[in-house]
Parts: sequence; C-alpha cells; structure tokens
Amino acid sequence: MTVSGSTNFELDVSDYIEEAFERCGLEVRTGYDLKTAKRSLNLLFADWANRGLNQWTITQRTQTVTQGDADITLGADVIDVLSMVVRRDSTDISMERVSRDEYLSIPNKSTQARPTQFFIDRQITPVLKIWPAPENSTDILVYDALTRIDDADTFTNTVEVPFRFYPCLAAGLAYYLAIKKSPDRIQLLKAIYDEEFERAMTEDRDRASFNVSPNLRYYRVS
Repeated sequence: MTVSGSTNFELDVSDYIEEAFERCGLEVRTGYDLKTAKRSLNLLFADWANRGLNQWTITQRTQTVTQGDADITLGADVIDVLSMVVRRDSTDISMERVSRDEYLSIPNKSTQARPTQFFIDRQITPVLKIWPAPENSTDILVYDALTRIDDADTFTNTVEVPFRFYPCLAAGLAYYLAIKKSPDRIQLLKAIYDEEFERAMTEDRDRASFNVSPNLRYYRVS
C-alpha cells in the first residue's frame, strides 16, 4: 500500500464557498455570490462563539497590575475569561470569579490588597474588574481568554479552525446559504450541520477529570 505521506490538506475561503454552493445544488456565478457567502461565513463564526467552548481559541495572556487600579480593559477580541491567577514572586494563586451582583455588593471597592476575585463586565470591549484593588504594580494576572475566530477577510485566506472542524464548517456554511438560496434543502443541510457540529464539539472537549465541590461560603451550622 502506498500512502501520500502528506498531512497538509487545507481549504481557503473560496474553497469552502464553492463546497457550500455545491451542497446547495448551485454554482458560484457572480461576485455577489462570493460576497454573500463570505458574510454568512463570518456570521457562522459568531454563532460558534455562542454555541460552545472552542478549545483552539483559548489563549493565555498576562497583565501586570497597577497599584490601586481595579479596572482593566481587555482586548476587543476577548469573548470571555475562563480562569485567572495572580502571580507574585513566581507563585500562582487562584482567583475566584464572581457575578455582577456579587461584585456590586462589595462595600469598598477601593480596598487595596492582593487581588482574590474577578468579574468580567462583558461589554463590546470587555472590562476586567478585580478585587481587592492591587496593592502594588508588580503582581501579574495570568488568565485564559476565550477569543474570537479570525474573520474571513479575503477569499484566498485560510480559516482559523483545526482540521477536525473542516466538515462542520462546510456543512454550516451550506446550511446558512440554503436559507437564502435553496429553501428546499434547508432541513437536510441543517440536520447534517447539527450532526457534524455535535461530533466536532465532542472531539474538542477537555479530557481532564471533572470534580464538583459545594460552595460553603453561605452555609451556617444551626
């Protein structure tokens, strides 16, 4: 048996558009066909950010704090922060994520000490709020950020998805195009897309052991 020995198969934006049109029983004929398909592709990426955790879009970032400054503006590409530690003298100390209501209920937000809690104000440009406010300008926040997938800007660009998501991406784009151009194939292509997406997300999971422990902060013994 002779194999290729090659593992560099990759599609660019125009390839995905052509594949999606063919699944709709159509051909790309005009510049507007390309434009509307690229728009659908970018909307598909936005939908993926809402559907689940895309492991390949998690990046670890750092931020040196400023004494007394509890508000830190994050990059516009940040969707959410999954976990955070504060690094002091080469030692990482876990920080607890709190809700908007819990952060609002903190009586004195200007208290300075080593930060122990954080809240993500998820505006268009997210703002990280930490408490207590930093007591120095040397501590470093280390956090795992869930970030946006790169846009499909030009038709010769490749897309920022791993190999295992190629079938899901093609199926999703075909479904999105069917809504606009092939209504008779919507149900079929949606079913294929849902199946491909579930399969891809099952593969893209974190395989570490998962442990659950109760929060006893508000527990009182009578």
